Amino acid sequence: MTETTWTSRRCMVFMSDFGRVDGAVSAMYAVADAVSPEIRLYDLTHEIPQFDIWSASYRLMQAMTYWAPGTVFVCVVDPGVGSSRKSIAVLTDSGHLIVTPDNGTITHIARTVGITEIREIEGDKNRLKGSQKSYTFQGRDVYAYTGALLASGKESFEDVGPVLENYVKLDVIAPEIHGKKLFGAIDILDTRYGSLWTNIPESFLEEAGIPVGSRFRVTISHEGLTVYGYELAYCKSFSEVAKGESLVYVNSLLNLAVAVNKGDFASLYRIGTGEGWKIAFELI
Repeated sequence: MTETTWTSRRCMVFMSDFGRVDGAVSAMYAVADAVSPEIRLYDLTHEIPQFDIWSASYRLMQAMTYWAPGTVFVCVVDPGVGSSRKSIAVLTDSGHLIVTPDNGTITHIARTVGITEIREIEGDKNRLKGSQKSYTFQGRDVYAYTGALLASGKESFEDVGPVLENYVKLDVIAPEIHGKKLFGAIDILDTRYGSLWTNIPESFLEEAGIPVGSRFRVTISHEGLTVYGYELAYCKSFSEVAKGESLVYVNSLLNLAVAVNKGDFASLYRIGTGEGWKIAFELI
C-alpha cells in the first residue's frame, strides 16, 4: 500500500465530556507533554454533554478545518470505554488527524470533509506504559498517548495499526429542497443561547429564490411526533424582531437556524438535537 502523505505540525487539540472539575484533562496533557514537550496543547471543548457522541461529532466538524492541516485532534466521548469497541486514528481529506473511539465521533467529518484512511489503534506500543490494568481512562492511556506519538513524529500514521475499512456512523438526515419547502435535521444547539442550528444550507434559499424578509411555516418533529409548528420571519439579525420573538436566520456556518431574540428557543419549546429531530421550512 502506498504511504499516505501527512506532516505533523506538533499541535494537539483535545475534546471530551470530562469537564474541568477534576484532573482528567490535566492528566491527558501530562501524558502528551511526557511524550514530547515540544507539542503545543490546546482545547476544543471539554463541555460536551456526558456520553453525547452526536454533539462530539458535530463540534469536531464545526472547529476542525479552521486549524491548519497537520493538527492532531484527540476526541474522547466514550460511553463504551473498556468494551470491545475499537480505537481509531483517522486521516481526513483536509490533512488533519483524529484519534478517537470508533463510536460515531467522525460521522460529520466523513460527510462534510471526507476521510482518506482509517487505522485501528492496536498493541501495547500505542498505550501508556504501565496502564495495561486500567480499563476506564483510555483518553489518557490510549488516545492522548497515541495522539502525542503522532503529533511529535515519533510514530507514523501507518505504524498505528491496520487499515480499517468499516467504521461506526451515526444516522444523519441529509437536507432536501422541494420547490419552496426545505427539510433537514436539527444538528446542534448554539448552546449558551438555545438557538437551533440545522443542516440546511443557505444555498437552498438562493436556489429557491427566497429573500430576507420572507415568512416560513416552521415545523419541528421528534421521532415522527410534531412538537412545534408556527410562522416565523426570515431575518438577517436578531434585532429585526422584538425581544422574546422567534425568528429564522443564517448562522455562522451558513446554515438555517431558529432563535428567540434575547431568549432560549430550545428551553422555551423543549426542543432537542441529534438523531430523530427533524425540521421543515415552508415558504408562506
